[in-house]
Amino acid sequence: MIRITYVTITYQASKVLQRTLDSVLAQDYPEITHLIIDGASTDGTIEMVNAYIERSNAANNGHKVLLMSEPDNGIYDAMNKGLRSLDGDYVCFLNAGDFLPASDIVSKIVEQADHLPAVLYGDTDIVDGEGRFLHHRRLAPPEKLTWKSFRHGMLVCHQAFYARTDFAIATPYNLKYRYSADVDWCIRIMKAAAKENVPLLNLHMVVANYTEEGQTTLHHRESLLERYKVMESHYGRVSTFFMHCWFIIRSVVK
Repeated sequence: MIRITYVTITYQASKVLQRTLDSVLAQDYPEITHLIIDGASTDGTIEMVNAYIERSNAANNGHKVLLMSEPDNGIYDAMNKGLRSLDGDYVCFLNAGDFLPASDIVSKIVEQADHLPAVLYGDTDIVDGEGRFLHHRRLAPPEKLTWKSFRHGMLVCHQAFYARTDFAIATPYNLKYRYSADVDWCIRIMKAAAKENVPLLNLHMVVANYTEEGQTTLHHRESLLERYKVMESHYGRVSTFFMHCWFIIRSVVK
């Protein structure tokens, strides 16, 4: 059976974490590993995760939950710790506050992954701080995703991007980025897949609920500037400049 690993990064996340844990626990698919990489929280996050581990064990659902709690150097350093601890065929980074939309979503995902594409990708819904639906994500994944697709923006949300673990392990997050290393990581994963001629698969369904009040939202300006640098590094200075000119024109016209 295809094995899925979820990596959840936490730090002082007790106010939003429960819905993330509950959504993974509720999955009817057995071959799931959930890695919680915590930055030495002191707000009750650890106790919440330990209770989750007990509930998962009692459910006897086949899931494996692992907790690592120690100081780190930021979210992407923590994500690299997750990459170094991977088990399974695919990894998805499901951050605290984000959650899976239905209890059978993993079963539906793996039904489509029999030929082990390099990336499985889907749609995302945006929720508020209480987990309530707000709207569908404005940027939607294209039918045929390639690494060049992200010239038009991050068309697939990080939480809706399932990377095959061999590609993921070989592609650690670049720690020079503080807010947009996830964009860079997704592009590099897709570049590696293209180089080896391994396809990407559109799942044609919503696979993640994304909480709007994330770190990128809180540091919006810094994130945009850093994302521009990421795009320059992959698509070139001239192409990136003219594409952003088009973004501005498009937003004004709308």
